[in-house]
Amino acid sequence: MTSAPREREIAVVAFAQTDHRRTSDDLSEVEMLMPVLHEVLDRTGLKTADIDFTCSGSSDYLAGRAFSFTLALDGVGAWPPISESHVEMDGAWALYEAWTKLLTGDADTALVYAYGKSSPGSVRDVLTRQLDPYYVAPLWPDSVALAALQAQALIDAGSADEPALAAIASRNRAAATTNPHAQLRGPVPQGGYLVQPLRTGDCPPIGDGAAAVLLAAGDRARELCARPAWIRGIDHRIEAHGLGVRDLTDSPSVRLAAERAGAFERPVDTAELHAPFTAQEIVLRKALRLGEDVHVNPSGGALAAHPIMAAGLIRVGEAAARIHRGASDRALAHATSGPCLQQNLVAVLEGEPR
Repeated sequence: MTSAPREREIAVVAFAQTDHRRTSDDLSEVEMLMPVLHEVLDRTGLKTADIDFTCSGSSDYLAGRAFSFTLALDGVGAWPPISESHVEMDGAWALYEAWTKLLTGDADTALVYAYGKSSPGSVRDVLTRQLDPYYVAPLWPDSVALAALQAQALIDAGSADEPALAAIASRNRAAATTNPHAQLRGPVPQGGYLVQPLRTGDCPPIGDGAAAVLLAAGDRARELCARPAWIRGIDHRIEAHGLGVRDLTDSPSVRLAAERAGAFERPVDTAELHAPFTAQEIVLRKALRLGEDVHVNPSGGALAAHPIMAAGLIRVGEAAARIHRGASDRALAHATSGPCLQQNLVAVLEGEPR
């Protein structure tokens, strides 16, 4: 294959996801994945043998066993041998790797998928394992408690109050009424406190799900999709690991990733934000300079469905799908990982002029 042009265009040409459910005890990871993989291929008419590169995102901590992603390859079909990679991260980072692969010219098409089954265990405890192993993790501060610290910091700074957080939850889940894949939609009670000031309604649902996207380069993308969602820029940045040295009311890494991805060069009309907790949407809106004219989380976002390890990839897929069907011309997608928005990825997608 010839070397890549300096400015090779890469696009999302297809997206598919599961119906996200509270539990999927009746399905293995492979059984959950296979319909999604078949659907995303069917949208383009491609077969597995037509895919030049495959990359996945998942977590061994959720699966409870090492190298769990190798079992999921049964859903892809690894024979004849395929070019494959895996990231122990949300699928948005698998998309970043696949995008890089296509930029090199070593591949023209890539299948990216991600999955997570959160229902079998205590997610709040599992996520503690990503904290500083010497000073923080031994204290077992769970993910909701840490998000509550961030929410309280915003309230103390005068940037939010509990009614404002409730309004964010209500808006996202109202938007999800048109999303057939969402786990929560429509009116959802705010409920009692999980960790003050966060109530049940301020937190994401626990559930299982998977998603997949297809990437293609240049003219190949135009052959496979009537209106490709071109990735005009993508970047990811990381905050300090120590929570005590960060300002939890702001996110410099989001701002820098957005700047490097070109998000501030021209306005976007849509933003799919990976904000599992209501307070985090406030932080992201500020860092991304989103005005009231931007349609934020038309899918309902992570407050409507939050399959861990797939929720960030879903944000990219949802933004791309709006471009595919003509509902958006320039969209921003954001993915996060780690406590209190520690790691952040921003992608800018555009459709061709109509």
